[in-house]
This record gives sequence, C-alpha cells and structure tokens, in this order.
Amino acid sequence: MPPIVLPPEDRTLSPHTGWTRAHWEAVADHLLACAGRYAGPEHALVQLPGGRPSVSGQRSDALEGYARTFLLAAFRVAGAGGEDPAGLMRQYAQGLAAGTRTPTVERDLADGDQVSWPHIAERPQALVEAASIAVALRLTRPWLWDGLDEQTREQVRAWLAPGLRHSPVDNNWWLFPAMVGGFLVDASLDPDGSAQRAVDRGLSKIEHWYLGDGWYTDGRPRAFDHYNGWAFHLYPLLHAHLSGDKDLLETYGPRLAAHLTGHARTFGADGAPMHQGRSLIYRFAAAAPLWMGALTGYSPLGPGTTRRLASGALRYFIDQGAVDANGLLSLGWFGPYEPMVQTYSGPASPYWASKGFLGLLLPACHPVWTAVEEPGPAETADAVVALPQPGWLIQSTAADGLVRLHNHGSDDQPADQVLPDNPLYSRLAYSTATGPVFDGLPDNHFGLVVDGEVSERARIQPLGAGDGWAASTHRPRVGGRELPGTTVTSLVLASGCDEIHAHLVGGAQPGTGVQHSGWAVAGSTAEGRAHGLFAWGTVTGPAGGCLTCALENIEGFTTAAAHRVPRGTAFGPNGAVPALTGSTGTGVSLFVSASRLDRSVPRSFSRTKVRVDGTRIRVRWPDGGEHDAVLSTAAVTVTTVRPPA
Repeated sequence: MPPIVLPPEDRTLSPHTGWTRAHWEAVADHLLACAGRYAGPEHALVQLPGGRPSVSGQRSDALEGYARTFLLAAFRVAGAGGEDPAGLMRQYAQGLAAGTRTPTVERDLADGDQVSWPHIAERPQALVEAASIAVALRLTRPWLWDGLDEQTREQVRAWLAPGLRHSPVDNNWWLFPAMVGGFLVDASLDPDGSAQRAVDRGLSKIEHWYLGDGWYTDGRPRAFDHYNGWAFHLYPLLHAHLSGDKDLLETYGPRLAAHLTGHARTFGADGAPMHQGRSLIYRFAAAAPLWMGALTGYSPLGPGTTRRLASGALRYFIDQGAVDANGLLSLGWFGPYEPMVQTYSGPASPYWASKGFLGLLLPACHPVWTAVEEPGPAETADAVVALPQPGWLIQSTAADGLVRLHNHGSDDQPADQVLPDNPLYSRLAYSTATGPVFDGLPDNHFGLVVDGEVSERARIQPLGAGDGWAASTHRPRVGGRELPGTTVTSLVLASGCDEIHAHLVGGAQPGTGVQHSGWAVAGSTAEGRAHGLFAWGTVTGPAGGCLTCALENIEGFTTAAAHRVPRGTAFGPNGAVPALTGSTGTGVSLFVSASRLDRSVPRSFSRTKVRVDGTRIRVRWPDGGEHDAVLSTAAVTVTTVRPPA
C-alpha cells in the first residue's frame, strides 16, 4: 500500500507541527481506504489482519472493524457537510443492512456467513460497537439514515434495542447504552421511553464516579487514565451538543474545562500523549477531549493551542510508524507491542483512535482551524503542577519538552479484591518518552525484597498533592499477601528536571532488603552503567537523539546498578533501568534518592542540595526554591518556598 499522501506543510499557520485541516483529512482518507480493503461481503464486517483475536472472537472483532471505521467515516463526511466522493455512506449503509439482517450468536466467523453481526445480548463487546454505530448514525443522519428503507431501519432498531439494557460492566460502559438511546430518541424510535431511560440511567450512573475538578474514576475506586477524556467527557458532552440540551452542557461543560487544564499539560512537545493506563493502542484518541472543548466552547485553551496539541499527537504517531505497511493501525504504540495489549483488544481495536478526528466536525472557518498554532504548556516554561483528585504531580521541562507524571493515587484495584500490580497503573511515575517494563525489573518502583521476590505496591492510599510534591502510603504485598504490620510512605519532590524520592518503611523485619528503581529508557540502542552509588542509562531513538535516566543515593541505599531491559518497552527494543538497593534497620527506615529523566548526557545531582535529619528532608533546588518535608508512617507534611523572583 502506498504511504499517506500529505499536502505541503504550512509553517505560517502551523509553526509547530506544519499540519492543517487538510492533513487531518488526508490521514482520515488513507486510514479509511486501507481498512476498507479488508471489508467482507456487503461491507458488513471488516476483518483486519494481524495480531491475535480478542477474547470476544473473530466475528466480534470484525464488527469492531466496521463500527470503529464507521465512526471515522462519520466525522469525515459530517465535517465535510455531506460531501462523500469516496462513497463511504453507501458502503456503511450497505453493511448496516446486511449485518442486522440475521444477527447470530456464533462467536467466530463461520463458512457461508460472512455478514451477520453478533447479538448484543449474547456478545457484550457488541454493546461497545453499538455505541460507535449509534453515534455515527446520529452524525450522518441526513446522508445515511434518512435514505434507508423502513425494513432496514427496523432491522437496525431491533439490533440496537438490547443495547438499552443494563451494562454488563460497571464502569464507563454505562455510557454505551446512553449513546444507543440518544440515537434512538433522536430518530424518533422510542415509543415506550426505554431509550430515554437508558440515556438518563447512564448519565446518572457516572455521577457516582465523579470526584470533582474534572476527574472521574473508571468504576474502580482509584482507576484514573485516558478514559476520563475519551469516554467520560466525550460521550455526555457529545450527546448534549447533538441534542442541544443546554442543561446538560452547563453540567458537563465546566467539568471538561477543568479536566483540560490538567490534560493539556500531559502532552510532550513532540506531541506524545502520556503513556499511562490501559487501551493505549487508541493513541491519538487522547486528542478527543481537546476537540470537544473547542466544539462546545468549554475549554481553557486558545484555538491555536488546541490544534497544536491535537495535531502534534496525530503527527507524533504517524511519523513514528503507528501505521504499518498495509496502511493499518497496529496493536501497539509505535509499531506492534504485544505486552501492552489488553485481552479485550483485537486487530481493529486501535481504530477507537477515530475519536481523535472529532475536530473535523468543526467547520474549516472555525478559529481552531484558522488561528495560528500556539505552544502547548510543556513548551512554554518548566512547571510542576499537582492534580490532587487522581493524586498526580505533572512535571514538565521546556528545554526538552518532556512531561513526567508522578503517581501517588491511581492503582486500578477493585474495591473487593487485590490484584497483582498493573504496570500501566501502579508505577511511581510515567512519562511521554518512556513506557513501563513488563517482563523484567519493575521500573519506577520501591519494594521490599522477601525470599528473592520484590513486593508489590497494590492498593495506593493518597496522602496529598501540592506545590511541587505528592505523597502516598501502601501496604506492600508479596505473593498476594500483605507483609504483616509493614507500611511504606512515599513522597516525591520535584523541580526542573530533578526529582527527590523518599520512602519511609515501618514495621519491616530488620535486615529486609529494599530496592528502588528509576526510569526505564528504551530505544534503538541502550547503555547502562553505575559508579559508586550513582547509576544511569542512556538510549538513542530510531531518528537519533538521546534519552537519559539517572538515579543516585541520598540516604539509606548501599549499592547501585544499571539493569538491562530484556524486551525493551513500547518505545524501543533495547532498554536500561537504574536501581538502588539497601536494607532496613530497626524501627522505621528512611530511603532517599535523586532521580532524573532528560535528554542530556548523564550528570550528577550536585546542584540540588538535600539534607536528611531523621525523617525530615530539606531540599534546596538549583533555582533557589526549597522544600521542607516530614514523613511519618501515616502522613506527610510539606512546606514549599518559591524561588526568588
């Protein structure tokens, strides 16, 4: 398949990315054309090659291929005012009629039946795809739905109807019946009010998970990730916008604006979204809430900044090879990367990235397309910003455009059980340039070493996040069981590109080993070294340039080493991660280290002055700012002194 044919860059209108609305249209057209080559008979199922099937089976996966590319086609055609030279609406209308003609309960594609969609009641994943289909039908109603015959409309209504029932998954899935209901109400197919009830029920349900300041937890007590943007803020506001419901807009709009204040800070200067949480194969869907803010008018961002962040995210993945030789989005971050793929994901799952094209609904004359690009938050100045609801501290540096997320509040643990640590949630930190290690020494982790096994963080209890700091406590677990009477209180202090990490261990047996690891860097080549109590790793990327991680003892550790990452990370096949080790004493034991992730050569932390006195830590940063922190086994107090003007 030939590469994407892009128009010339426009560095006057878009000085940061060079991309314009025409680039978005070109990428959308390419993705649709390439995926369309794998459509089956009557365009009912789109069975993409590559990767293993999801747990829902091949038929569900092929429905996913139809639904998620239909969503992209809907943004493209609706955004063009119905212009459809590729005949997309004709193709998807044909598939709609064929797929709903005789729905099946069969899990896999059977010989002789390459068109039937699975029943929503029998295959829960079909509910997710029903929501995308419903949204797409709503967006394209004048050019698709209104031209269908009555029999086909009835088939579609009958197929969607089971999607109005209670969600089988108690999280953001409650919004899927709401989206199905929203379309049926809009299409005057709600004689008994069940569709409106599904809308009301879904919107009511998510209120239980709203914590304030624009943050929802995704069903589990402390599950925070990109689903805030591409689900919890996207669906309610899109429904409110399409239905013209001012009350709903006034409810959900300010929440989105509050969320975008922090979300905008999680994009690197190279366009990379934060690499944290599940379903990262959706990639530039992270741009969806940015566009939603512009679409509804509820955004703290200027139009030039909105487009700069969104276009940066799209171009980041296109430039890094997220689209393979067949023109398809792969199951991974850049190229394929199986360790980060969830069991519910199949070959077509990445096409939820279609949500990132929401901006095409804005007309070409809208300021978001005509304003000159302005820099994103990570490009303007160094910043360390607390997000107290998720328990995060966002640290960015303008010189290299890197963004780091220090995690003291998100663990994805269910309320009624404790699961093994999820590398995409439980790490102490994430960034726009690194990914977690899945099959080696866990990166950004502090653990106790018992019988050769490093303890897990498990359930995280946030202790607060403020000016340049965040803290939490947890009860370490080994083999799924808590170490009796043992607690770990963790604190991060940050300024510029430097971090100070402190871990206070209480209740452990004297002589218990401890291990603290830093950032895992990965790329084309990797090198790791240690000297004394200072360890570091350096990697080069596919296009050159270096990325360095460094870790140095301040208090309590006795050895340092740089470890190889056997299978690399989502960012490259070769990696390195530094680590410090030590052991506990009697009573409480404090371990303090300095850490850094940047694009310079490895260098010491001598310009950051740290003094430890018992459980008190005083830090004077190179810019003259200061932190004074005191740790106990159940609390942390921090005083911040801003640098002189």
